[in-house]
Amino acid sequence: MDLTSVRTVRVPRRRDETVCAPGEVVLGGGTWLFSEPQPGVTGLVDLTGLGWPPLTGTDAGVSIAATCTFAELAAMGRAALGPVTALVDACCEALLGSAKVQRAATVGGNVCLALPAGPMIALAATLDARALVWTPGGGERTEPVADLVLGVRHTGLRTGEVLRSIEVPRAALGSRTASRRLALSPLGRSGAFVTGRVDPAGQTVVVVTASTPRPYVLRFDAPPEPGELADAVHAIDDWYDDPHGAPDWRHAMTVLLAEQVRAELAAAPGIPAPPGGRA
Repeated sequence: MDLTSVRTVRVPRRRDETVCAPGEVVLGGGTWLFSEPQPGVTGLVDLTGLGWPPLTGTDAGVSIAATCTFAELAAMGRAALGPVTALVDACCEALLGSAKVQRAATVGGNVCLALPAGPMIALAATLDARALVWTPGGGERTEPVADLVLGVRHTGLRTGEVLRSIEVPRAALGSRTASRRLALSPLGRSGAFVTGRVDPAGQTVVVVTASTPRPYVLRFDAPPEPGELADAVHAIDDWYDDPHGAPDWRHAMTVLLAEQVRAELAAAPGIPAPPGGRA
């Protein structure tokens, strides 16, 4: 899509140059930005010029740059993220983009776009990752990604703020994970996406996305029983409605997928998982 209203493209080299003037918007990979008209956008601020390393190991865990592409995350995730690589792969594949899109779409862009089917939202929420946000004036703040995404195309980012990275805690990296996704067609946008992890102590997290306008994080001190998880899913009263799935269908499929995720997480390592997966 030609953005005919854009008059300037800036490539910042320093943090203070990321501040957007009226009419400017931040550009990551641009896979959504260039997919449809953007009325009122007169300038782009291309964050890729800052040269952030895609993935960085830290004392606290792993830092995923907002400009890290899906392709970079998939390629580097096995070495950096270890046991949770299967979840990373599933979330990267859930974008269902071409190789060209995978090489351009960014982790930060997927989170900030805040679409229900955003797979990086699911990944970050499941791993209890926090968003590191640059604030105006040189400060910064952190917030759980699950709380940053408030609804469809709606985040808690304030005027002048820029998502710098997704910080994955080391404690989450030793978890076993599982995921299930459904769509109305083999190459359709996710209608329901359920992800989960269980840590060595048995604490379990199950995350519902795609079927709801925002991520729902369900926590249990021990692997839940089937009825316990089903009750938690049924308690959600905010099912999304769009051409990719009706609310009642999304609700029913989420219950089904959540049980498959629960069963896989409850199985001892090495035991084959129950049947299930994508449609």
